[in-house]
Amino acid sequence: MTTVPFRDPQFIDSHIQQLTEFYQTYAIDNQGGFFQSLFPNGQHQDAGKKQLVSSTRLTWVFATAGRHYQRPEWLALAEHGMKYVAEQHFDATRQGFNWVMDGQHPIEQDNYCYGLAFVVLMYAGCLKSGLAGAKEGLYQAFDIMEQRFWQPEHGLYADQASPDWLSLDSYRGQNANMHACEAMIAAYEASQDSQFLQRAITIADNICRRQTATTNGLIWEHYNQNWQVDWEYNKNDPKNLYKPWGFQPGHLTEWAKLLLQINKHSQLDWLVTSAEHLFQQAWQFAWDEQYGGLVYGFDPDGKVCDDDKYFWVQAESLAAAAMLAKVTGNEQYWQHYDQLWQYSWQHFCGEKHQPWWRVLTRDNQVADQLIASPGAKIDYHTIGACFEVLNAIA
Repeated sequence: MTTVPFRDPQFIDSHIQQLTEFYQTYAIDNQGGFFQSLFPNGQHQDAGKKQLVSSTRLTWVFATAGRHYQRPEWLALAEHGMKYVAEQHFDATRQGFNWVMDGQHPIEQDNYCYGLAFVVLMYAGCLKSGLAGAKEGLYQAFDIMEQRFWQPEHGLYADQASPDWLSLDSYRGQNANMHACEAMIAAYEASQDSQFLQRAITIADNICRRQTATTNGLIWEHYNQNWQVDWEYNKNDPKNLYKPWGFQPGHLTEWAKLLLQINKHSQLDWLVTSAEHLFQQAWQFAWDEQYGGLVYGFDPDGKVCDDDKYFWVQAESLAAAAMLAKVTGNEQYWQHYDQLWQYSWQHFCGEKHQPWWRVLTRDNQVADQLIASPGAKIDYHTIGACFEVLNAIA
């Protein structure tokens, strides 16, 4: 195996900057927004297709990396992305964000809490970087989330509404709430407005403690409108992009990361212990001893139900491992961190500072030739994970 200093800040800095430079070089659509379907050589396809999640995520990347590395050209690209979201994704008439655009024309307009969470995250990153208009955008998106999706009787957000907001889908999911929690933490850090931190704590408590009471302490993905577990939802579709069936190891470790982020601001007695439990369970059931990496999903009996390897699962897990190592002092988490990086460096990166492959088969064959795909991958997970690692190894 190649010996690489994965715990060296210079290595992490190089990775962040080279990934960001790739998107700076190849993803900029001068007509507005970003190209979102990219091959490893930088060529793009479906140039006009702009999905809200990728639009906001890449804007966040440019804002965050631009601030951290003092790169004004990246901050300018964040402004470019923020403008497209504000002028094209946002529909002032119906006060909602278009889910998918084709250039300047919306082609999908359902309203998703998941999408709004990333709008809040984007504006938080832009506000922290000092970009004009970001604060107003943040509060506007938050107000829409509150008015349309927040359900105080459950202490969580609903998931999906029709384009005209007249129909609220009965499905409830933890994924939208997880990213809402992430967005609220970012909004608090950018604004110092305590309502965002309190909302993050409420979501985390309800998902990670209340909702796990009937699922052996693990976080199930799918619920009905009364937040009762739906064991059958998408059972025949374990590879669904946003709503896969089964326990998701990547979401367990991503929640561990979020709990530790909250812990930086509010040291509640359950945060670190819950983070450790979720990470350890993910590792126990999902680490592939034969081929390396964490698999995508396992069933209620602990058996693997999707053995593909997704980039974001490895990235979020290595960030959580580094954060746990720092806060607990337990060397085992650093060992897990090294294992995840070694695996990812070899198979997802090709031992180069390049955008990761999106998904591999269990035996690490490339399953998707695109390294950026609308709504599925834009390297926000990898770059965000690396920033968390920098905080842990500083």
